[in-house]
Amino acid sequence: MPSEGRCWETLQALSSSSKGRLCYHRDWLQRGEDVLEECLSPPKLSAYSGWVVEHVLPYTQENLAPSETSSSGSAPVLDQPSLVPRSPVRSTACSPATPTAPEAVKDKQESQHTESKALKSSRGNSVEVCIRMYELVHRMRGTEGLRQWQEEQEQKVRALSEMASEQLKRFDELKMLKQHKEFRELQEVMERSTREALGQQEKLKAEHHHRAKILNLKLREAEQQRLRKEEQERQRKEEGQGRLRSLYALQEEVLQLNQQLEASASSASDLHRDLLQVDLAAFRTRGNQLCSLISSIIRTTSESGYPTAENQAEAERALHEMRDLHTALGQEISRACRDKRQEEEEARAKLRESQTQQGLGATPPAPGPSQSPGRMRGEGLQVKVQESTMQWYQQLQDAAAQCVSAFGGLTSSKDTQTKKIKMDLQKAATIPVSQISTIAGSKLKEIFDKIHSLLSGKPIQCGGHCVSVTQNPQGLDFVQYKLAEKFVKQGEEEVASHHEAAFPIAVVASGIWELHPRVGDLILAHLHKKCPYSVPFYPAFREGMALEDYQRMLGYQVKESKVEQQDNFLKRMSGMIRLYAAIIQLRWPYGNQKATHPHGLSHGWCWLAQLVNMEPLSDVTATILFDFLEVCGHALVKQYQAQFWKMVLLIKEEYLLRIEAVTSSGQMGSFIRLKQFLEKCLQHKEIPVPKGFLTCSFWRS
Repeated sequence: MPSEGRCWETLQALSSSSKGRLCYHRDWLQRGEDVLEECLSPPKLSAYSGWVVEHVLPYTQENLAPSETSSSGSAPVLDQPSLVPRSPVRSTACSPATPTAPEAVKDKQESQHTESKALKSSRGNSVEVCIRMYELVHRMRGTEGLRQWQEEQEQKVRALSEMASEQLKRFDELKMLKQHKEFRELQEVMERSTREALGQQEKLKAEHHHRAKILNLKLREAEQQRLRKEEQERQRKEEGQGRLRSLYALQEEVLQLNQQLEASASSASDLHRDLLQVDLAAFRTRGNQLCSLISSIIRTTSESGYPTAENQAEAERALHEMRDLHTALGQEISRACRDKRQEEEEARAKLRESQTQQGLGATPPAPGPSQSPGRMRGEGLQVKVQESTMQWYQQLQDAAAQCVSAFGGLTSSKDTQTKKIKMDLQKAATIPVSQISTIAGSKLKEIFDKIHSLLSGKPIQCGGHCVSVTQNPQGLDFVQYKLAEKFVKQGEEEVASHHEAAFPIAVVASGIWELHPRVGDLILAHLHKKCPYSVPFYPAFREGMALEDYQRMLGYQVKESKVEQQDNFLKRMSGMIRLYAAIIQLRWPYGNQKATHPHGLSHGWCWLAQLVNMEPLSDVTATILFDFLEVCGHALVKQYQAQFWKMVLLIKEEYLLRIEAVTSSGQMGSFIRLKQFLEKCLQHKEIPVPKGFLTCSFWRS
């Protein structure tokens, strides 16, 4: 038995050696044939096998004989705890019901192979059995360790699964907490938004309430304004009716004075025809003119509505003039009567004196120096313009007023369609005038044709749709008035800033004036109203007149009781005078050249002559005179030649002195400029062509 113990120790030593600790893998059969050959080749005994046979084999043979005879195999021997543990090899081979792994089958085959060989050598068989038994025990230990390792892994897997489950629970809890937190935040945001919305709603309600108050105030104000307008209209009607009654009373008085004038003139012509120094026919003619004037005023106002304060003032002026005529005729008749009585007394005195001298024989005294029949009048310039010029001025203003009243229904209409027509017509009339420039003659012709077509009743394109004056019965009057107003406004603004722009604007205005004379009259009316010096007319200050009204009559712009600066005023007046000077010398080149200019250079000569015959105004007269001569002087020289040079010389030698006398030291700029211009023109014996004059090359472009 000690040998068996040593054998077992040997096997344990072999298992604990470096070779015994080698790992044998079951998949070596799949790795290569070399490994399989080593595994399947019969075992070879080492050099120590002799020692094993000597010391181990006797014991194994003794134990092997009774084990073969027993039916249960080697179980009794192996089950003894003396040397080796119980081996499961035979039990496995004998019980087919026990399932084995493929390794067990392989071991069985190997064991059968070794047993067949062990039959040949009993000692080698015993050693092989011991080796196989040790391998089985070692394999069982490995299986048990594997089972334990599997159990440990299963426990670890279960622990990890439980841990993962717990972590999943914690994750779910955190997720729920986060969702709950987000829900609370979202709920807070919604509540905050709701509060903000409610606050905004309250704010909008307050704003709406405020706007409603404002609208109510505006409505009340509009209602009050409507009531004020109604009250003003009622007052205007009452005043108009009162003025109309006053006009009738004035007409009646004028007619009575005219009858008295006729009677006085008839009696005076029969009694004192040789003594009267005036023409009585002139008194009759002027009286009839004043009666006709008042009759026309009453007729015009009855057609357009009620008379205005201007109509009444004009009628009062006519009445005053009629009274002056009647007074002057009475004074003339009284003077003639006094002269006649004086002549009669002188004749009687001479008769008595001659009778006395004849009776006394005395010689008559020497006659004294002759007496002048009348006193000498001081030579001076007139302050007021000629009466005929003022009548022409008033006729133009009346024509403009009649034009305004003619399209009053179009401007005062509240109908949306009518308002749209009015805006379209105004754009069609004013936009082409704003587009006038010195770019090319062809472009200027297009603008002229467009304006002419509009005034002729033809449809034109404006703002993407057709516009025609036939769309409204008052359309033509409205377009003519707005067109004339725009021409003058271009002179007031565009020409005032760019002097060269006067010529293209003037040539278009002149062509339209020639084809549509009413537009020309309206141009003059607007020009005279904005620039009275183009008449020429120096408005006089009347007693009781407001200062602002007088400044407006002089041409100043008064806004909110503020009068414009003198430089700006002179600039606007200069622009309009330049436009007027350009109009009177230019004609539309594509028109009828045989026809005469509707307002040609003769009117410019008359304007210049009347201006020189009037007392100058400080700063204004020098400015407009320089602008007029610079623009129109060259054309006047060509037209009147020597006569015009006489006029220029008169202005240079006499009229400049009068301008200098009324000009202060701070306003000498315009005076010096006019003086230098006249001296230069007289020195060179010519007036240069104005800058910007339209040449033939311009119309070919």
